[in-house]
Amino acid sequence: MSQQIKIPATYMRGGTSKGVFFALDDLPEPAQQPGPYRDALLLRVIGSPDPYGKHTDGMGGATSSTSKTVILSKSTQAEHDVDYLFGQVAIDKAFIDWSGNCGNLTAAVGAFAINNGLVDNHRIPENGITEVRIWQANIEKTIIAHVPMQDGLVQELGDFELDGVTFPAAEVKIDFISPVGEGAVLPTGNAVDSLAVPGEGELKASFINAGIPTIFVNAEALGYRGNELQEHINGDPEALARFERIRAYGALKMGLIKDIDEAQACQHTPKIAMVAPPSDYTASSGKAINGDDIDVQVRALSMGKLHHAMMGTAAVAIATAAAIPGTLVNIAAGGQTRNGVTFGHPSGTLQVGAKVTMQSQDCDVHSVSMSRSARRLMAGWVYVPEPQS
Repeated sequence: MSQQIKIPATYMRGGTSKGVFFALDDLPEPAQQPGPYRDALLLRVIGSPDPYGKHTDGMGGATSSTSKTVILSKSTQAEHDVDYLFGQVAIDKAFIDWSGNCGNLTAAVGAFAINNGLVDNHRIPENGITEVRIWQANIEKTIIAHVPMQDGLVQELGDFELDGVTFPAAEVKIDFISPVGEGAVLPTGNAVDSLAVPGEGELKASFINAGIPTIFVNAEALGYRGNELQEHINGDPEALARFERIRAYGALKMGLIKDIDEAQACQHTPKIAMVAPPSDYTASSGKAINGDDIDVQVRALSMGKLHHAMMGTAAVAIATAAAIPGTLVNIAAGGQTRNGVTFGHPSGTLQVGAKVTMQSQDCDVHSVSMSRSARRLMAGWVYVPEPQS
């Protein structure tokens, strides 16, 4: 049998996610283009498909937050530094979803780009902040990462605490510029729609196309309080099937798929989330969350499971929805006009700002901003068997 091939790679945490980062030029030549070879290679790197659901024979962590790959290269776009391509790897299927972005790993893109020479030296200060201009290739949007520098090196350590991450690190501010996907921010034109779902009847739903297409429903309408933790949802196969059914019919209503069966091939998008007014609860870390300190509660699912914190792209959708009068998120948050929101999630809280201009029923989302952190966990080579043609 042939020997394994080795590929330069960096294992990074970004926000509440982890992933394997590659420079495009470091990949084997057949993997430098999209296609079956690239997918087979990255699946093997992560250790998918794994019927045991453990990723024992790969770099994945057997959760949607830790089964991720990133490919970066010098940008082909004017006024940008780096092109960022994200692949969400399924755990038990031979499938990589290239349809959306990972907002959490976005926080690590700037650091990787600087450390790997993808940002011109004249744009990097010895001390201060480097603005890394990112072209998000999956969704063709601009993101600005504000990466702190110290003595010419990326500053990774600091005292910024992010709920869902155990240890503090340096703060990385992220600006998602004009984050609305193809079409309108309200794809149906309505702040609230009626969504017919078999077994559920008619549900009220808000469809938001910002950051990542997201379907918001009221937790109460599904029999939940809205402050549930992972164990309350992920250990209930019937509940997971129920959320997936709502997600599929919501995708159809949003025009993201033409047939309900297509939802299985688009597991990364759209997201499904339930919202509720603020209340006291205990986060997964044991931290007490005071309802007076948050505006709204949101619980979102990713790749078929309740997320342990919040996807960065879904946070963009939450902030956008909170700023649009009449959406379920805005109503649950009190209904007032706002340009930012602090929401509760299973691991704690997150504050997100949004610049949204309303004109009659139309709205223009200028930018959404949040703070994350990022850190290199390992750098070297990843070893993987040669994919079979």
